[in-house]
Amino acid sequence: MDNIYDYKKFAILYVDDEEKSLKAFERAFGEDFRVFTAPNAQEGFQLLEKHADEIGLLLTDQRMPGEKGVWLLERARQLRPRILRILVTAYSDFEAAIAAVNSGAIYRYISKPWDPPQLELTLRHGLEFFMVQVERDQLLLEKMSVLRNMMIADRIVSLGLLAAGLSHHIKNSMVAVKTFLDLAPSKMAEEKANLDGLRNPDFWKDYHQNVQSQIEKINGLLADLRVSADSNPATQFADEVSLPAAVGAALETLKESFAARKIEIENKIPGSLPALRADKSKFYRLFELLFKDELAMLPAGSKISLSAELQNATTKPEIVLQVTDDGPSLPPEALSVIFDPFVVTGGAPSEYGINLMACFFIVHHHGGKIEAMSLPGRGNAFTLRLPLQPETTASSPDETAFLQKAMLNNGVWENLLAGG
Repeated sequence: MDNIYDYKKFAILYVDDEEKSLKAFERAFGEDFRVFTAPNAQEGFQLLEKHADEIGLLLTDQRMPGEKGVWLLERARQLRPRILRILVTAYSDFEAAIAAVNSGAIYRYISKPWDPPQLELTLRHGLEFFMVQVERDQLLLEKMSVLRNMMIADRIVSLGLLAAGLSHHIKNSMVAVKTFLDLAPSKMAEEKANLDGLRNPDFWKDYHQNVQSQIEKINGLLADLRVSADSNPATQFADEVSLPAAVGAALETLKESFAARKIEIENKIPGSLPALRADKSKFYRLFELLFKDELAMLPAGSKISLSAELQNATTKPEIVLQVTDDGPSLPPEALSVIFDPFVVTGGAPSEYGINLMACFFIVHHHGGKIEAMSLPGRGNAFTLRLPLQPETTASSPDETAFLQKAMLNNGVWENLLAGG
């Protein structure tokens, strides 16, 4: 039966001040494992820092000139807690081995001189255990990412329903306001023509237009959220759309707005990208909303760069779109809530943040992902992963309930990921 583990995926670091021991270790295990060696604890730690992401197992002798083996084990635990640590000791160092075990600094200890067949078995078991931990952590990280996105998506569903109701009631309520505004200039002119400030009819005209524009803006924002929350299976992936065309249409629509604020657009999206299955109207609206948010957040004279490529062409093909800007980098606390419309992360507060939430939901219903990240000193970036042939998936009620409970406290999953 073939072994399911690749023992050369992660390396073994062996530290010993005896040159013969180092050579014997490389000779015995160098063919089946990736091996690094060092003659003392300080050099071993330097190798550990340099190859921290490659090393899965650390073995060190205890008695060496300079720093002892337990010093290296403790430093390794601080640097990379997941690395399995093994202390190689002579009988006279037995107390040091016990102390290391009791302090949690080591995975196990091995008596010196070591027995090659027995040590090989220990190395294999140790690497297997380390690889299982790595796979578990990766799966947990992916699961928690899904949980977080589903939590946000669940909130968006509720907000979409809320937006539909609010839009209806706001429109009805604004009828009375609009009637008053339409009548106000002439009525006020008749009854209070003698008051300073009301003699000029332009005052009421400008006031009327400003309030009307705000009313339309609020209704527009709510409509975007309501539409993005609508997930109709009949139209969800009914159209064949071109990413370059959709982005180009959005840029053309907002061309004057970008020019007015002297924002430069660098569009490197290749026209040869394959088409995607999507809801065309939502897909086109996605990029208008994304660029509107950039307009609201970026200072005048900024630059936006666009690039895209096809990935996983032979398995699950998807287009990865990168939208980067050179505006002020967002702090971590802003990035964590950037898709929440009721948390102000910067820019104009009147934008409410609903544009990005609508973007998130459109991408989510397309079966893709949208992520934001800060580029310290260089601005911010949005990454959109859009599958060419999205699949409709639904969570079971039990799983959905679990996800909602699990995500009530961000600290819970952060502690899980940290191994707490």
